Amino acid sequence: MGALLTASCEKSLNLEPISNNTTEKYFKSTNDFLQGTNAIYNDLRTFPDRLLNLSETRSDNLYAVSEGGVRDWEGINSFHNTIAANPYVEEGWARNFNGIFRANTLLEQLQKNGTVIPDEFLRTRFEAEARFLRAFFYFDLVRLYGKVPLADHTISVPESLTTPRSPVADIYQLILSDLRFAAEHLPAPAAYASADKGRATKYAAKSLLALVHMTRSGPTYGIEGPGLGLNEWAQAATLLNEVISSSQYTFLTNTGSDTTAYAKIFAFNNENNKEVVFNIEYSTGATPEIGGTFPWLLVPDGYFQSLGKPNQGGLQIRPISENLLKSYEVGDVRKAFSIQAGYTIPKGVVETQSFYKKYVDATQVPARRTDWPINFIVIRYTDVLLLKAECVLRGAPGSQSTDVDDVVNDVRIRAGLAGNSSNVTLAQLMELRRKEFAGEGLRWHDLVRSGLVETIMPAWKTADDIRNQMQAFTKNYIIYPIPQSQMDVKPGLYSQNAGY
Repeated sequence: MGALLTASCEKSLNLEPISNNTTEKYFKSTNDFLQGTNAIYNDLRTFPDRLLNLSETRSDNLYAVSEGGVRDWEGINSFHNTIAANPYVEEGWARNFNGIFRANTLLEQLQKNGTVIPDEFLRTRFEAEARFLRAFFYFDLVRLYGKVPLADHTISVPESLTTPRSPVADIYQLILSDLRFAAEHLPAPAAYASADKGRATKYAAKSLLALVHMTRSGPTYGIEGPGLGLNEWAQAATLLNEVISSSQYTFLTNTGSDTTAYAKIFAFNNENNKEVVFNIEYSTGATPEIGGTFPWLLVPDGYFQSLGKPNQGGLQIRPISENLLKSYEVGDVRKAFSIQAGYTIPKGVVETQSFYKKYVDATQVPARRTDWPINFIVIRYTDVLLLKAECVLRGAPGSQSTDVDDVVNDVRIRAGLAGNSSNVTLAQLMELRRKEFAGEGLRWHDLVRSGLVETIMPAWKTADDIRNQMQAFTKNYIIYPIPQSQMDVKPGLYSQNAGY
């Protein structure tokens, strides 16, 4: 952590580099603070990749093993206990703390020089955005690693070398405080100009705060992970109700015989639609580059070759698990939209395994794999509705018929299925979420929060591990190891998570 938290200020901010300016000299105008705030958002750029690598790949949705067993994702999917130096594990720690450093820098400069911003509303908005993002990064860290160092201010090298990991409960207190401030002081979506689409809103903050309460309410599993075994389902439901009653968002539905509403949520020409509560904005062709890399991440290069498009770097296939493929009902339009059932390249090589293609539009493939234009939806309205249903099933105020069954049936009808479900259980809700959010990186966190991970993952391994390359699942693998690079900064400062 020492090298990370101190080196960050020397990195360029991408949107408008300030690498040649010291912090003290830079924050002297409203535009300086705007660029400093944008720099924090910039650390969201690889968040979608991280979800796909460390949540989707970890889960029962993918069987990401190969004959050689040498790809970085295979240790993630197969529960290897030697992944402390894995680049995905390293990236999650480094990028999140980089964002936290930038947020802390901005917050401190607002305290010191914020009066240079004449608009008090804008000054408060910058603070709320920074606190929302700091909470976002810390929540990601807690769900990935459990205990992490608590940095609510910029940390010097000497201080970083004496800052241990803090209990998860302490990290949550900062997250809760930041998100409550953000929910109170961030504007509604309509208050932003079109050029500011993608910035955090009060409803994004309330949605994330609700998920934090739900995650804290998950089981502890006897480890120092994200679940604290609390009973905060009602608090979460209250926040979700506020998002629902805001009338800012809409559940997209099919019209007549048209069954493309689900696909329209992710369409390249329908970004920032009424389903989007919070997304990460990308744009192609900019300098410096601000495109996305997530669309090709789970797609093998052979598929792009079969389309006559440039290779994107997906390398080998990360196949969809047989368990997920077989779980779809006949006629489920989400399967056809999200999953590609193999391909044939011009030389006649045939791939028969299935893989995700959810974010790929063959007419929008960029020349450079790091420059995809499509936004990544972090929180969508369907998720808000289904999270509320989960809270009700956990005892929060609400109606089984209206808040659970009706919502589930709406989701099923949009997917082209019969809407006749009743008395939906938690297990059934989670199975619905599995298919609704397939390829969006939610599955692993859903399994952990729901308490189902200890039964589903061992059973899935037994059924799907046809190559016998996966290690036995244990509760220690609910969180990842502390990156080896951080363990090596000052030996003895951190203790490694159990099982690694």
